[in-house]
Amino acid sequence: MAGDPGRGSIRSLACPECGATVRDRWRCECGAPLEFADPPVPEGSAPDSEGGGGDAVDARDGLWAFESLIAVGDDPADRVTLGEGMTPLVDADAAAKGDESDSSDADRWNAAFKLEYVFPTGSFKDRGATTTLTRARELGVERVVEDSSGNAGAAIATYAARAGIDAAVYVPADVKDSKLRAIRRAGAEPIRIEGSRADVTEACVAALGEGGEGGRKGDSADSAWYASHAWNPAFFEGTATVAYEIAAQRGWEAPDAVVTPLGHGTLFLGAYRGFRRLERAGWIDEVPRLFGAQAAGIAPIVRELHGADAADPEGRVNAAADGIQIAEPVRRREILDAVADTDGDAVAVTQSAAERELDRLHAAGFYTEPTCAVAPAALCELRERGVLAPDGDVVVPLTGSGLKG
Repeated sequence: MAGDPGRGSIRSLACPECGATVRDRWRCECGAPLEFADPPVPEGSAPDSEGGGGDAVDARDGLWAFESLIAVGDDPADRVTLGEGMTPLVDADAAAKGDESDSSDADRWNAAFKLEYVFPTGSFKDRGATTTLTRARELGVERVVEDSSGNAGAAIATYAARAGIDAAVYVPADVKDSKLRAIRRAGAEPIRIEGSRADVTEACVAALGEGGEGGRKGDSADSAWYASHAWNPAFFEGTATVAYEIAAQRGWEAPDAVVTPLGHGTLFLGAYRGFRRLERAGWIDEVPRLFGAQAAGIAPIVRELHGADAADPEGRVNAAADGIQIAEPVRRREILDAVADTDGDAVAVTQSAAERELDRLHAAGFYTEPTCAVAPAALCELRERGVLAPDGDVVVPLTGSGLKG
């Protein structure tokens, strides 16, 4: 059932552009994305990541082990959870290192992979879904809508089912059948929209009702609350936990760099916010360099940083990376600021490079979906260019399961 909106602490939202503060909206009246007005930064030293102290990180709590850093779910009764989080952080080249004759240094990733594809719905989007539906429960929401090319929709549908909240997911007309099935089987209504990815978002926004605060008791029957992975700040509270887990799994030492796929930037910006918050808390010494891997042909961040030729090196769209084909990221300025602030970059990965890397991943035992391959492919390119040292300490999240088809 939907939660009691009077229970627990509900944090206000603030606009970084005009300074307005509101209880809840899907975006500011000025058109900018909203953020939490008072995101939590815990005091005191970092908890024991080895499990030996009274304040140890308890892996049994999943990502909610970091509750002191998360702006939703102050009341544990409001948390909408399936035990998500604490995904494995593994040596990408363990098999090759066991037999030096089988692999040259050039064939190795020399990185750690964060296995985000082992989440309940098979993608990292569960990080944002658990916190977004928790926020919805705190607010007493009864119906949510989301627009997605697949993974976020499946995650929102699943966690809405867990919360007992009705859901509709707007998807492209050509969405993969496996992702459509996941949405339907969770009891959500998939609504297929012809046209571009932007057309899908436009149709979803039109369903929200007046004021951008629909979906609660007393609202009109056709209104809804926007559980958007691109707009909703609660989603980024969840994706920020990838940084908390990486740091904790490494004894509160951040890596030199993190390379993620980059579409709307939900994981990229989540990592940025998470590492920044850990730095503010004094739990890590510095924020790693952040690198985003975009789909060649639809690479707006690369285009802005390096020009049209760098964004479209083969003259065609990387069709394999359907999960990140976002021409107009909602938080474009924030992505660019994070790149600049961390001395990072963005790389456009071609379809041929992504397909080669996907074969390598599968052959090494990492059964991921195609979009995942852009991040390790970008890592290889960054090392070839000399942007990252061959022995640099790098973490690469693998974001979606190959079981999704």
